[in-house]
Amino acid sequence: MTEAMGTWPATIPGAAAAAAERWPDRVGLIVGERQWTFAQLWADARAAASAILASGVGHGDRVAIWAPNTREWILAALATHVAGATVVPLNTRFKGAEAGDILRRAKVRMLFAPGDFLGQDFADLIAGEDLPDLAETIRIDSGWDAFVARGKGSDDPAVDAAMARLTGDDLSDVIFTSGTTGRPKGALTAHRQAIQIFGDWSVRVDLREGDRYLIVNPFFHTFGYKAGWVPCLLRGATIVPMAMFDVGEMVRLIETAKISFIPGPPTIYQSLLQELAGDRPRDFCSLRVAVTGAAPVPPVLVERMRGELGMSNVVNGYGMTECGAIAMTRQGDDADTIAHTCGYPLPGIEVRCVDGAGRDLPPGEAGEILVRGHAVMRGYLDDPAATAEAIDAEGWLHTGDIGTIDARGYLAITDRKKDMFISGGFNVYPAEVEKLLNAHPAVAQAAVVGVADERMGEVGRAYVIARSGAALTADDLASWAKANMANYKVPRSFVLVPDLPRNAAGKVLKTDLRA
Repeated sequence: MTEAMGTWPATIPGAAAAAAERWPDRVGLIVGERQWTFAQLWADARAAASAILASGVGHGDRVAIWAPNTREWILAALATHVAGATVVPLNTRFKGAEAGDILRRAKVRMLFAPGDFLGQDFADLIAGEDLPDLAETIRIDSGWDAFVARGKGSDDPAVDAAMARLTGDDLSDVIFTSGTTGRPKGALTAHRQAIQIFGDWSVRVDLREGDRYLIVNPFFHTFGYKAGWVPCLLRGATIVPMAMFDVGEMVRLIETAKISFIPGPPTIYQSLLQELAGDRPRDFCSLRVAVTGAAPVPPVLVERMRGELGMSNVVNGYGMTECGAIAMTRQGDDADTIAHTCGYPLPGIEVRCVDGAGRDLPPGEAGEILVRGHAVMRGYLDDPAATAEAIDAEGWLHTGDIGTIDARGYLAITDRKKDMFISGGFNVYPAEVEKLLNAHPAVAQAAVVGVADERMGEVGRAYVIARSGAALTADDLASWAKANMANYKVPRSFVLVPDLPRNAAGKVLKTDLRA
């Protein structure tokens, strides 16, 4: 299976400009009861760019956005890009010290942050931080109009001049890794890289002109930003952001905004199925595409999404901050393929599976996944040693993920290299055990970690969420596991929990479970 790389605009603001020209009157953004066409969205972005240029931000500067999913987040990002500056997204869950560390290391000059989000003025959180490069903080909620008024409006010639200087090789963003395995590192990505990979991604997942894309993933994460609102600009789909995830609001938006496209972890679709089974009638007939990942997807869930939610296209994929999107399944793949693989590489991306000595492994044999291609990051911010460790001399990104590649070229991620533990001399891959546990009819999701054991070295501990209404005990799970998997894989303890600690993308934080 080979696909040609698509032809796309060279930059992210170039995509916004092209959308305004191609679909000027199509609704490009819906927030609450308000909506903006693509032409209005681009005009507002140009006005914000005029203001950011008037504020002295220029090529090579860094601008941080520390805010929930809003219209102003998109406008601030596009304005930053137009100026030739680089966006530094910050996780809204950060405390002051965490945000301060990234602002300081990235030498951020301007910060956009809310004056009131969940009762918190974010500027107060960093009031005690030493931030010598930070010139000012703009309150993205209450101070936005005053900020835009600094400029000369959308017709400012300075905006055209800045756009003319911007190239696809300019850095679009520095996105810091989630830090699940240590101190976050800032991955450097250029405009052309982001546009090319996520343009091709949007073709694979079948995002179409006129789709209504509900973006529940946060904009500060690649999934909500570069696999979120950026593809909408490329494909003419309407951006419908959620500032905070809420099942009731998600249901309301699906019904009122006629949402057709939803990404996210399996828990989102399980919530929708529960709503559908409730006492109140629901109208989900507009739903067409689900893009999932970040957690195992049982085949039965894929079939229910298709049959009960009416999602004709359910796709699964694999990506990471250091390379954006890497592989995706495709429309028409069967439920087992979607559940047990993350698809085949996107155009222009090479994938290898190697052993500890770097030798290629035969189909189906597990090893570390290496990735090479146009989307691989330029490197880590101010960290040549970490960059050299991650990307070898031949350009292969060492992902740290353990997986297999089958005879079709489909990739399956079985675990993180660092998550594997050895129990009684046997290698145990938690993701494999989790997949087996997820087949239990009363299990909604399982997460497995290795814990120290005097006799075995390490043994598995499983944290399990039971399906709604299911009666489940630790003894039940232990008996079932012994009957359904090799003894060395069976967790020695089971902990029933209402939920699991997750990062912004919905991925389970194994470090928190181990702690």
